[in-house]
Amino acid sequence: MAIKVMIVDDSALVRQVLGEYIKKDADLELIATCPDPLFAIEKMKKEWPDVIVLDIEMPRMDGLSFLRKIMGERPTPIVICSTLAEENSETTFIALQEGALEIITKPKIGLKGFLEESFDEITNAIKSAYSANLKTFRRNREIDPKNSSPKTELDAKQISISGLKATEKIIAIGTSTGGTIALEKVTLMLDPAKTPGIVVVQHMPEKFTKSFADRLHAISSMNVKEALHGERILPGHMYIAPGNRHMQIKRSGAQYTIQISDGPLVNRHRPSVDVLFRSVAREVGKNAVGVIMTGMGDDGASGLLEMKKSGAFTIAQNEDTCVVFGMPKEAIRKGAVDKVLPLERIASEMIP
Repeated sequence: MAIKVMIVDDSALVRQVLGEYIKKDADLELIATCPDPLFAIEKMKKEWPDVIVLDIEMPRMDGLSFLRKIMGERPTPIVICSTLAEENSETTFIALQEGALEIITKPKIGLKGFLEESFDEITNAIKSAYSANLKTFRRNREIDPKNSSPKTELDAKQISISGLKATEKIIAIGTSTGGTIALEKVTLMLDPAKTPGIVVVQHMPEKFTKSFADRLHAISSMNVKEALHGERILPGHMYIAPGNRHMQIKRSGAQYTIQISDGPLVNRHRPSVDVLFRSVAREVGKNAVGVIMTGMGDDGASGLLEMKKSGAFTIAQNEDTCVVFGMPKEAIRKGAVDKVLPLERIASEMIP
């Protein structure tokens, strides 16, 4: 049965072009296009969509208010497709916190060409959102990490970076759909005084990763930042790969540094989890821990297998706590995983 899709966007061009392409996909069925949420609410009284493609900035009711209303009354997979996603990353992060599952950034100029060129990305996002377990998403938001591990008395954020030695261990984490919530929960459970350097690929749009890193830094004890090319990896620090750039690890003597680069998409993604994991397998080997969490597709599964073969300890999030079990499932199927764990146990188990 085809996935029932509703488009809610005040742009007639988006509704027309995106609607035409959805109609061409045998797995999708366009049931309605609406210029704003109030029209959508009326149409949803007659037929409820499986997935909603939603703009943020609209007349009469904004997309964020509509998102909150839907998630409060009848949780439904929602894909954000908005120019505001690029201009205001904080707003789109709030959208993810409130229940949006995927973010597509559309430009203000050249919109028609963008929609035509990006349709595979958009349809994959719709299908990914449809496969999501929203009950798990809501449950993950309710996990209270405060009782999961004690906070260190020493605030690592006040330690001079120049006084820190390079980390001997590396933890590499890969995640996608549902990952912002999952990664937040894991980060809140970490004690920076006991945690090696962590490198993370979270599939998300360009310009959004800095806002995401800043938020994790503000709410946790860890030092979290968007990764920069050439910087040293230090214990108690977490480095988020910048959107639209690949991240790799390079060993230099006793130190590890971050390498940021362009390059083709890998498994339809840039940054790619596989790119990160393969570099960790090559440069860090048995001194690494690899963690693959919620997300659609198979990005990271092959790289995690390379990490395991190099002697690293590998972890996959279990199906029950994943919003989308695709990436962990593929890693498990390939034999790349040493332990399969619920979200609330990952933080404690990944510390060497």
